[in-house]
Amino acid sequence: MAEIIDDISIDWKDESGQQLVKQVKKQVLTRGSWSTLLFMYQDLDKRTGEFGPKKIRVARYQKRGGTFIPQSKFNISSAKQARQIIEILQDWLPEMDETADPE
Repeated sequence: MAEIIDDISIDWKDESGQQLVKQVKKQVLTRGSWSTLLFMYQDLDKRTGEFGPKKIRVARYQKRGGTFIPQSKFNISSAKQARQIIEILQDWLPEMDETADPE
């Protein structure tokens, strides 16, 4: 487990050392005791031995006992799904701006 948010990675290897998940990119969206990260990653296709298409994961971590513990995640499995999410968010964001509390 990571003690510093910047040290969190979703790279994952099995017991034999073979990499099964390859982190391609990472962006920290929020920092604090609850942190949100965005990852681009690839899963290993065990049939071909090659890494598959790039995917996106939004993950939430909670810092407890000095380490960041994964709490939840959402995987975006295709560019099509990502574009659908972007389109909906762009449609909804103006409504969020209208209801925001004035500062």
